Amino acid sequence: MLKGTSERIRACRKCVENPDGKPLQHEPRPVLQISPTARLCISGQAPGTRVHQSGKPFTDPSGDRLRNWMDIDEKAFYDPARLAIIPMGFCFPGLDSKGGDLPPRKECRSLWHDDLFAQMGQLELILVIGQYAQAYHLGPTRKKSLTETVATWKTYFEAAPEPGKPNVIPLPHPSWRNNAWLKKNPWFESELLPVLRKEVARLI
Repeated sequence: MLKGTSERIRACRKCVENPDGKPLQHEPRPVLQISPTARLCISGQAPGTRVHQSGKPFTDPSGDRLRNWMDIDEKAFYDPARLAIIPMGFCFPGLDSKGGDLPPRKECRSLWHDDLFAQMGQLELILVIGQYAQAYHLGPTRKKSLTETVATWKTYFEAAPEPGKPNVIPLPHPSWRNNAWLKKNPWFESELLPVLRKEVARLI
């Protein structure tokens, strides 16, 4: 069943042929990594230009930083039996007028995410990266800003999850554009990362 869902996602063309708003301006190339055995999942924003070209998640400097945060190598990172990667938008959404990435396409969330996560009941922990993933996975418990949400990570991680739901750890985006944020929030490296790395080692 999960394999069939993956195949349908990879063949999806809704954002081009029947979009919710303006159509995607390039050929869709959904990027994801799922399996029925992975206990750890990364839920981020959407592929950027490099990932769109490679067809493989996090093949960019953000991926290098994320793997450093998790303290794992590429072999473990790209092993779908151990790690799932489910962005809020499966395709590169395009660039805005300033050269930054547009928000994830809304079609992905409405079409796929509820069903996809329902099929992956084996997940024990989701690393929730950025505001769009946090809005989906944390719902009304998300704070007013990303900084507030990540700063209260212990509340989310230590809370007893709903039956059948995994725990979550909210994270900032590992983009190098967040260097200033990381310098302003040294607790992220000293307090959150040791727990993150311990959990990653346990789960994969």
